Amino acid sequence: MEALRPVRRTLLRDTAYAAIRDAIVRGELPPGDAVRDADLAERLGLSRAPVREALARLAEEGLVESKPQSYTRVTRLEPRAVREAAVVVRAMHELAVRAAVPRLTAEDVAVMREANRRFESATRAGVVGEALRAGDELRDVLVRACGNRAVAATIARHTPLIRRLEWQQFAAERALRSAGLHERLIDACAEGDADGAAGVTARIWRALEELADDPGERNVPDEPPELLEPNVL
Repeated sequence: MEALRPVRRTLLRDTAYAAIRDAIVRGELPPGDAVRDADLAERLGLSRAPVREALARLAEEGLVESKPQSYTRVTRLEPRAVREAAVVVRAMHELAVRAAVPRLTAEDVAVMREANRRFESATRAGVVGEALRAGDELRDVLVRACGNRAVAATIARHTPLIRRLEWQQFAAERALRSAGLHERLIDACAEGDADGAAGVTARIWRALEELADDPGERNVPDEPPELLEPNVL
């Protein structure tokens, strides 16, 4: 699995968290799968401690669930949870855009245009991971420029739930429409039009809220799979 490779021994808790989160988002650890700290630690080349801390954080974010002395597993992809997360993230991005636009430099705008170029190129090539990364890089310019750490933390906290759905239901036609909206967003930013940029941002994120209503393979049996050993967070 690409996301579950040995990692550098720096910031082990955060690195373990990112690796496991990405494996869940990509579907490499699918809904309902049991996750054991010992197995993950071995695959990542880490001790159990940072993996347990990472799993605890993922549980807080709704990507894994656990029953003490029984199991830890990847959660089902629940449309309601995705919609709720998308509403929060949309509000935070709108807030970020309004604060960021007056602060943006020509270099910031150029970085956004280049990110959108890569987003569109990756979308046409069907390279989902690269497309999603490029979209993140575009939006990250605005989040950084807004200078609000609480906004950035809230976005980081709730985005993985949405990203799972984006990865599962990525469609080139829909993504290319997003590229067009990105371009309108960038143009508004370049013109210093904070209201216009916030309006386009709202449209982008409402489309993701609607995506949660699309049919898909989201459910797995309610009962956890049998485990060889209990996993305790």
